[in-house]
Amino acid sequence: MDALVPSRIALPDITLSVLDEGSGPAVILLHGWPDRALMWEHQIRALAAAGYRVIAPDLRGFGDSDRPDGVERYALARSVADVLALADALGVEEFALAGHDWGASLGWAVTMFSQRVTRYAAFSVGHAGAFLGAGLEQKALSWYMLWFQFPGVAESVLPADDWGLLRAWAHPDTRSDDPALLRQIADLSRPGALTASLNWYRANIDPAAFVGVAPPPLPRIDRPVLGVWSSGDIALTEAQMRRSAEFVEDFRYERVDGVGHWIPVEAPERTTQLLTGFLPGP
Repeated sequence: MDALVPSRIALPDITLSVLDEGSGPAVILLHGWPDRALMWEHQIRALAAAGYRVIAPDLRGFGDSDRPDGVERYALARSVADVLALADALGVEEFALAGHDWGASLGWAVTMFSQRVTRYAAFSVGHAGAFLGAGLEQKALSWYMLWFQFPGVAESVLPADDWGLLRAWAHPDTRSDDPALLRQIADLSRPGALTASLNWYRANIDPAAFVGVAPPPLPRIDRPVLGVWSSGDIALTEAQMRRSAEFVEDFRYERVDGVGHWIPVEAPERTTQLLTGFLPGP
């Protein structure tokens, strides 16, 4: 099987490494922490073969995309602008969208604020309003978001003992030689990469909002949304995904049992099946 080969796409604010495969209706796939576009490899190949144009960027700070200095460079609004600028650069007007983890949070924001998104599939992370209102169980699972706020602390602890904490916490049921895990570790081990990835949390997590301050009013989403949650998720509750229905006019929920946090990697065929069943036909 031939390797997927990315291109470097220069945007107004950053240069991203982007996989662009197939032709037909455009689908943009957004990865999360601490991944890169290749986490969607199974879905990229399957959707391209099914007649879609699949666009999957390494988001700013991740993979082979630029890693700018400064926490403020990782504010979610900048990545929303990246997604729309990338669509412009590739000649795409409207597109379907899917995201996982931070890519899901980003996907919610793009969908809320741009009518260019025709439909959206969110994996693991629900709507911001549902997440913030999901209660103490969710806040307990999100402990790391506050820990990541302290510069230098996670940078020191995470790589120790061959990334022992990352392996034990984020990949409790994963073999030590799992290719997806080793790819994450190799990416985070590069100079500046771990800090760049943590800047997503430092730029976008407000400690006051974390403990229950109501979020600002957000626009209701009027396009179809698919929310997917897995029963083995170590960081997210089912409630925060199910309650996303309160913020969407047309919401469909799917639960994947016996699968951990990285749904597209751990359940590739099921993920592809869910996407092809949700996307409009090519």
